[in-house]
Amino acid sequence: MSIAPHPDGVPQRTPEPLDKHAMAALVARDIPHGAVVNLGIGQPTLIADHLPEDAGVVLHTENGMLNMGPAAHGEEIDPDLTNAGKIPVTELPGAAYFHHADSFAMMRGGHLDVCVMGAFQVSVHGDLANWHTGAPDAIPAVGGAMDLAIGARQVFVMMTLFAKDGSPKLVPSCAYPLTGLACVDRVYTELGVFDLGPDGAVLRETFGVSAEELLARLGA
Repeated sequence: MSIAPHPDGVPQRTPEPLDKHAMAALVARDIPHGAVVNLGIGQPTLIADHLPEDAGVVLHTENGMLNMGPAAHGEEIDPDLTNAGKIPVTELPGAAYFHHADSFAMMRGGHLDVCVMGAFQVSVHGDLANWHTGAPDAIPAVGGAMDLAIGARQVFVMMTLFAKDGSPKLVPSCAYPLTGLACVDRVYTELGVFDLGPDGAVLRETFGVSAEELLARLGA
């Protein structure tokens, strides 16, 4: 598998792997100021809680909202105000609501700067598989993933690097049904961050493990 260390070196940032909140904070750090961003169902929704107030980021959710705020708690909860994962959220000043079809038109029309999604597998060339494992008893759940993968200017994936059976989820080629081809720009995991492209993956930084140990574990 083609994974190269970053030419400027690969720093080990922390002595332990990241938890999901630290991963979300890491992604939030790399979202450009003022970007329009969609956060996928699952762990990516945590990113909303880690964006600085002055980030200028406008969050989009495919069920029909712009300028979504962090998750709602306690008396903030409005059962009619949720993200696409049905998690209660807050609204920021200037928030707008619209039809589901209009939301998908934004996604398909290239109006999103960044989307962040989870994945079952990502290839080192940026292919994405995140809607179906192909297992006979699995329930496919494509949602808006295909639209986001093609429509967003940048696609980030936030996932664990290894599956429950210990197999890598960053792979030479995806074995699961594909969501999109060569669409993922960067993968964030609890053990490392990878940039993806036509020539393969580049390891940028690691957490709780050295670059050499991580590449050996990946068979790269």
